[in-house]
Amino acid sequence: MELRITILAENSVVVPFDVIGEHGFSAYVEMNNFNFLFDTGQGKALLNNATALKKDLNNIEFLYLSHGHYDHTGGMVDLLKVKSPLDVYVHPDLFSERYWFKGGVQKYIGVQFQKSYLESLGANFKFHKDFQEIAKNVYSSGEVDRNTPFEKIDAEMKVKNENGELVQDQIWDDYSMAIRTSKGLVVILGCAHAGIVNILNHFIKQTGEKEIYAVLGGTHLGFANDEQIDETIKVLDKYNIQKLGVSHCTGLSVSAKLFGKLKERFFFASVGATLEI
Repeated sequence: MELRITILAENSVVVPFDVIGEHGFSAYVEMNNFNFLFDTGQGKALLNNATALKKDLNNIEFLYLSHGHYDHTGGMVDLLKVKSPLDVYVHPDLFSERYWFKGGVQKYIGVQFQKSYLESLGANFKFHKDFQEIAKNVYSSGEVDRNTPFEKIDAEMKVKNENGELVQDQIWDDYSMAIRTSKGLVVILGCAHAGIVNILNHFIKQTGEKEIYAVLGGTHLGFANDEQIDETIKVLDKYNIQKLGVSHCTGLSVSAKLFGKLKERFFFASVGATLEI
């Protein structure tokens, strides 16, 4: 085995025993010489599902966080009680004060814990903004340029600025990961707020690769129209992507459209799903 990715937290499940679903995302990544965790989900599923799927969180080398939303960071406290100290790779904006507004409803959606509290539990935050190799053949996207006209940031997402005002959140901390394998790049998305096309173009540019073997995670296409979906599929074809595993913020109706277009190249990256090379 060169690489195995197992989904630990996601909105739905694909195995029938002991696991639970929750709105969020987390993936356990096993490589030849080390393991690590990508996101922690909302916090209710991580430990239960890791146990059910026989993934030992004490064996991870580090935690990588895609961005500072509750449904990707909520399991940090439980994780740190299992594995501590622990390096945590993040953007400096991780602890921004974030809100979601829609239909008269306001919800706080940022990280639920103070930085000092997490550090007291053993979190060693590794802040960075640029593309970098954080382990052998494992690349953090860093900030992703937003060049694709049809990929927009959600208007409902707000952040409190230095003056205490709520303004549009550009979610510059939306990070993704690329892993170099013998079959090509494997890209893991948290929520793809930066836009899946922007992200894939970014990794092609930064790594010098011409093709991507697989993409899995939250695609943020749940809010896309047919034109955006069609244009996205063109990019998947352009980079010869053989596997697309969708999670979390993709949505069932968009997932059905993607399956109709991609057929055997498509799979649900739900709790218990694996991608192995």
